[in-house]
Amino acid sequence: MNKGFNPFLFNKFMNLFLNMMIMGTLISISSYSWLGMWMGLEINLISIIPLLKSKSLFSSEASIKYFLTQALASALIMFSIIMMMEKESLNISHLSMMIMSTGLLTKMGAAPFHFWFPEILEGLNWINSLLMLTWQKVAPMVLLMYNSYISWFFYIIILSSMIVSSMIGFNQTSIRKILAYSSINNIGWMMPCILFSQMIWLIYLIIYIVISINLVMIFLYYNIFHLNQLNMVMNFSTSMKLITMFNFLSLGGLPPFIGFYSKWLVISLMMEQKFSIMILIMIMFTLLVLYYYIRMMFSTMMFSYSMVYKKFYANNYIMMMNLISLMILPLMILL
Repeated sequence: MNKGFNPFLFNKFMNLFLNMMIMGTLISISSYSWLGMWMGLEINLISIIPLLKSKSLFSSEASIKYFLTQALASALIMFSIIMMMEKESLNISHLSMMIMSTGLLTKMGAAPFHFWFPEILEGLNWINSLLMLTWQKVAPMVLLMYNSYISWFFYIIILSSMIVSSMIGFNQTSIRKILAYSSINNIGWMMPCILFSQMIWLIYLIIYIVISINLVMIFLYYNIFHLNQLNMVMNFSTSMKLITMFNFLSLGGLPPFIGFYSKWLVISLMMEQKFSIMILIMIMFTLLVLYYYIRMMFSTMMFSYSMVYKKFYANNYIMMMNLISLMILPLMILL
């Protein structure tokens, strides 16, 4: 350890940046002006960069890429705010809203503005990856609700997210990239909620966050980053294999898991809005995502049991979280 390194001071700074990150998101979603929302996003960005940086070269590179991408998105948002202040014509107003939506979609990593998201996630540790998959999407999604009247633009985003997540994510071997493309797929499912129902969006987001936490906790505990590691490490514990498989199937929306309930709410919502063809396309592409989840977990479950079995007792918290999300929550729906 370096002589000048003070762990206590380091933890204090990390707690400060973490609190600032949370505060930035809360400022953004509770502000009454576009400028205040933009300031909240910038506070969030400034705070998360020190959290992303570590001694790893890949982490430092990822934090720089993230900063440059978010700075570009922030510039688009500021440009759209300036355009809205002019208010010269209705066409300019629609154009400014579209530019702002583009900036917000870039910030959250939605297709077709996802170019940065999988690569940056690949360079981060699991805790920072979890922040990217969950918390960093909250503020842009809430702000998108104020621009949701440009519906045709959001339909393009929905289709792009479905196509990209199913086609490009199909041949990935990195688990972080698989979760990144899964996140893009779930963004596509949350877009109709942003357009038509904030309550269903909130339910979907909470369920997605719980499943993501479950998976990240498992991969963090076993230090797994690639599929070949999943095959080797998971061979020690049959129960861990089942829990991982159930979480992936829930993330893909297979009944009777809780992930199916959130997708069923979106399907019902879109059927009420007479978007039958759109929901059919979404289901078809999501089935491809579910297929490569099943293929991935099937190869893991059928892997040779030649290695010595190790008792699974050190992570009761993981078991408790998965029990709640996979069994208790679905039963509560029946109440």
